[in-house]
Amino acid sequence: MPGLLIKDVPAPLHRRLKEVASRHRRSMTREALVILEEALGRGAAPGSLPAPYQGSIPLTKRLIDKAKRTGRA
Repeated sequence: MPGLLIKDVPAPLHRRLKEVASRHRRSMTREALVILEEALGRGAAPGSLPAPYQGSIPLTKRLIDKAKRTGRA
């Protein structure tokens, strides 16, 4: 199994990881893996995609840029 070494972990972050791992009765390595798995799992593609745009007005770059600027000072 591949390994990962994380250097220069700030002391407060190291302390928090140690506390959380202790609360969950895990090693710091296992706790870090759980946190990474949860964080990367959230970034995965959604289970179902929304339906494609079916409007009568074509979505052009100009229209999208105008919509982005609407309401901004």
